[in-house]
Amino acid sequence: MFDNGDDVAEPPVRRSKIADLIEWPAPEALTALREALQPVPAMASECDLAVVARREFAVLLGEFRRAAVLVPLDGAGDLWSAEQNGVRWICAFSDEEALARFAAARGEAGREWAYQRVLGARLLDVMVPMLPGPAGVALDAGSDEGGVLFPPVAGIVPDSVAVDLGGTR
Repeated sequence: MFDNGDDVAEPPVRRSKIADLIEWPAPEALTALREALQPVPAMASECDLAVVARREFAVLLGEFRRAAVLVPLDGAGDLWSAEQNGVRWICAFSDEEALARFAAARGEAGREWAYQRVLGARLLDVMVPMLPGPAGVALDAGSDEGGVLFPPVAGIVPDSVAVDLGGTR
């Protein structure tokens, strides 16, 4: 008889001394995501630039949805998030180096940071709807290379929790 693993404990949370990782080379698994974060080159017209930016964001969103990102845990073991102007942002990082830079910027590089690896799609489709009010994901917040926000709008998060932009799609 199978018990479907009901007696299996939760996997252990990986802990790293973040200060040791600041200069650690980034893993190559997220190379496409990092490349997608590069600035858009200048185009002939603003209309062309908007079309290119939308396409590049769509590629970035697809890469994010397929990538396993690091999400720090708060003291209660929940995914770490922050609120800004009425929007709750789940803070996610592309790798340990990005998390280390964030910790250093906060002056907290000396402590251990508990985190979990979570697929970007799971963050957007499952975790965001579980939060009260509008919520999105902030990837690599405070990064020198520039982070990216995945806001609570249709096409990024489920329509049931998307904020209406008043037809400005």
